[in-house]
Amino acid sequence: MRKSGMLMPVSALPGAYGIGCFSKEAYEFVDILKEAGQKLWQILPLGQTGYGDSPYQSFSTFAGNPYFIDLETLIEDELLTKEECDQADFGENEEEIDYEKIYNARFKVLKLAYKRAKKNGLMESKAYRTYLEEEKAWLADYALYMAVKDSFDGKSWDQWEEDIRLRKPEAIAAYQEQLSAEIDFYEFLQYLFAGQWAGLKTYANEQGIEIIGDIPIYVAFDSADTWSHPELFQLSEGCVPKAVAGVPPDAFSATGQLWGNPLYDWEYHRKTGYDWWILRIGYSYRLYDIVRVDHFRGFEAYFSIPYGDETAVNGHWEKGPDFELFAAMKMKLGKKEMIAEDLGVITPPVRKMIKKCGYPGMKVLQFAFDSYDSEYLPHNYDKNCIVYTGTHDNQTTRGWYEENNRKVQKYIREYLRVKSGKDVVEAMIATAMSSTAGTAVIPMQDWLGLGREARMNFPSTLGDNWKWRLTDGQLTDALAAHMKDVTKTYCR
Repeated sequence: MRKSGMLMPVSALPGAYGIGCFSKEAYEFVDILKEAGQKLWQILPLGQTGYGDSPYQSFSTFAGNPYFIDLETLIEDELLTKEECDQADFGENEEEIDYEKIYNARFKVLKLAYKRAKKNGLMESKAYRTYLEEEKAWLADYALYMAVKDSFDGKSWDQWEEDIRLRKPEAIAAYQEQLSAEIDFYEFLQYLFAGQWAGLKTYANEQGIEIIGDIPIYVAFDSADTWSHPELFQLSEGCVPKAVAGVPPDAFSATGQLWGNPLYDWEYHRKTGYDWWILRIGYSYRLYDIVRVDHFRGFEAYFSIPYGDETAVNGHWEKGPDFELFAAMKMKLGKKEMIAEDLGVITPPVRKMIKKCGYPGMKVLQFAFDSYDSEYLPHNYDKNCIVYTGTHDNQTTRGWYEENNRKVQKYIREYLRVKSGKDVVEAMIATAMSSTAGTAVIPMQDWLGLGREARMNFPSTLGDNWKWRLTDGQLTDALAAHMKDVTKTYCR
């Protein structure tokens, strides 16, 4: 069935208190998607972010971001007062997230909610105890990790004292006793997150909207996952990485990209029947209806960079688990909808793996105009793919067109059959929606025709990413009607 949807991060939703969250505005956004004839809402990873604020570098592959907990719901539940929330400084620019202010204000307010919840007996309720039991496979380690991290002033776990860094049993017991209140606090936040997200997702599904979730292939070194399960990764006995992840030099970067994530010990995973991966993917399908896996080609072969190097120049390719992992996953979890993020240089073995998996890959129209027969041009698509005008890592389509040279701009206009640059964004959307791709996903910024000021991320940079927000009044009934008309025209 042909269908379409929108790429819109939760963080970018409008609303009070500095950042998009699971608030009434999120429910209203779902209503507009339905009104606009859309069937999919694609979001970015929901994990708790750390330094740099990237949703692709999370403190846990399982834990949710406390920033997304709706404070207005906590006010209704009498865990907070409106005055307490209004007095906190979450930043004043409604078009941009101020992460420093969010960090400094959010946890203070949420600790007030925690103290009231503890006082009124919420932690003794059956629902709360059941949640802790159901999520114990990851929650206890995560909460302990966050509490210990706070006690060391936020330092990465490799800078903690040796006994707790290496998880010696006596140290674990001592910190569990010493930091019991802080541990309870982080478990409480995850309980709130899980309940509020489940409510929003259920509502979306009831309106005929499926959620496309996004998970990174790798986890952060400074994470509960790496600290609590070092055996999963290529670490030395002292828990120092032997090598780290990235991608090789290419036309976009002469030194490649040094991501720094720990690499998986795939031989260990193979011996366990990929249990941790099956747990991770299975958990993702509780959060989302469809899962997009970032850097999918890394399962066939991954780029290994010597630990300590400052660039990716000295890296080399190593063989990954290939289809074996997905065969094990399908056996344990059944057939699931997954999107393979197959962008970049894709080799024949990678294509073979993706074809064997049967998952749709991605086609990004902004990548289509560097040659006259690019695989990203719509006349080269098959049906089993998902087309985007651009992604969270791309410039907005308007900004992308404006930044191209005149020769490329001319080719873009010729291919799209438009005479003026001001018509390019609308034509790009129509081209994606009219293509043979089974699914089309359009970023919110492109429906609004926004320029470079609305770009979400500049890959391999820090300090100015993940900040853009939609403001009240931008997504109008007239725009929803236009979206519905375009969607209907191209039978999606």
